[in-house]
Amino acid sequence: MSKTIFITGSSTGLGRATALLFASKGWKVIATMRNPAAETELQKVPGITVMPLDVRDLKQIGETAKAALALGPIDVLFNNAGYGLAGAFEGATDEQLREELDTNLLGVMRVTQAFLPAMRERGEGTIVTTTSIGGLVAFPFNSVYHATKWALEGWSESLAYELEPFGIKVKTVAPGGIATDFATRSIVQTPHPAYLEAIGKVMSVFRDPARRSNGSSAEQVAEDVWAAVNDTADQVTYVSGKDAKAYYAMRLKDGIAAFRKTVRASFLGA
Repeated sequence: MSKTIFITGSSTGLGRATALLFASKGWKVIATMRNPAAETELQKVPGITVMPLDVRDLKQIGETAKAALALGPIDVLFNNAGYGLAGAFEGATDEQLREELDTNLLGVMRVTQAFLPAMRERGEGTIVTTTSIGGLVAFPFNSVYHATKWALEGWSESLAYELEPFGIKVKTVAPGGIATDFATRSIVQTPHPAYLEAIGKVMSVFRDPARRSNGSSAEQVAEDVWAAVNDTADQVTYVSGKDAKAYYAMRLKDGIAAFRKTVRASFLGA
């Protein structure tokens, strides 16, 4: 019997690539997105069912989870929906703060709660959440985004303890740069005149072609999601991508203080 994966944020990028990869390997895929009416390609792929889901909408989460479970057991929940919020923290509006937390953090928690009872009753299941290298290290002018991703790493590690007795595994995939439209479509800016010069320096580093060449394609990260799902090791976090692995190794090897000096010099200059 083929297995089933439920994916949030499937319209583009990593979510879409993961849906196509798992379908190609014979899995049933439930690919969710806010506007499925605009999706014309995934609908045609054998094994993929497209459903509507806005992870900020608690009522819709319940309805979509119920519809998905009506089709059969969900073996893997892949929490992938999210977006970036970059710029000066002082410039962020309360609405921007709430939207970022509602989507990146609370959305993941709410969707997970919707599927936990069924997984617990079956005595098996895997919950995978896309975090980021930004959930393990920090860079300037990404404080709110980091807050959500660091929170997801801590939440996942703690959750793994409590769900282990019920046969449920909890994992995160922490990518570095992904060559998708995330940097344009999926990042909201928080401008503030007092920080323009510093923000300009940081953004120029992020946009540097040489730095971006160390990133991964969505398809490469999807392969790491596949590996994480099928790994039987007692491991929670899977760092994905050459750039992410280099940053994380540097932080572990050099320590926090030395790593911060390196980041400051790299992004803001001496």
